[in-house]
Amino acid sequence: MCYLNMEDQITNKIIGFIRSIGIGVFFETIEGETFVPGITIRDGAVIVDRDKLSYPGDLLHEAGHIAVMASEKRNYLNDNIDVELADAGNEMAAIAWSYAVCKHLQIDPAVVFHEHGYKGASDAILENFNTGHYIGVPLLQWYGMTYEPRQAKELQTEPYPNMINWLSQH
Repeated sequence: MCYLNMEDQITNKIIGFIRSIGIGVFFETIEGETFVPGITIRDGAVIVDRDKLSYPGDLLHEAGHIAVMASEKRNYLNDNIDVELADAGNEMAAIAWSYAVCKHLQIDPAVVFHEHGYKGASDAILENFNTGHYIGVPLLQWYGMTYEPRQAKELQTEPYPNMINWLSQH
């Protein structure tokens, strides 16, 4: 199997997951520049330009921003979410959410945390997550999406990266 076919399979798996949790994914031609190549956000949905999409994992990260947003704000997200939110907490939560999805879908987290993203910090993010140093998890727990190990043990459930909700409950 050639790499392109594998990439399409991963892309389809990612899109299927995003749609399955209630976040829309639509294919359109995107005019002009976008923060992430081939992706923009419109009314809380992910808009994808297949011809401009460079990294399928970026779909998960951008969907993560939508998923961790308070439910009453989700449908009002547009364009560059990072500028709109100006919130480092949302970024950390989206990173943790993306990693959990990779584990859930059994895809290599390097698909999301690729060398061309995260301002050169993708290797550090992967190293932290792969060694159990999870940034953003306290926020996901606060949003009603997962449990850190101590609380998971008390509740007799699996801790992060296991998720109890894929969409924020706050």
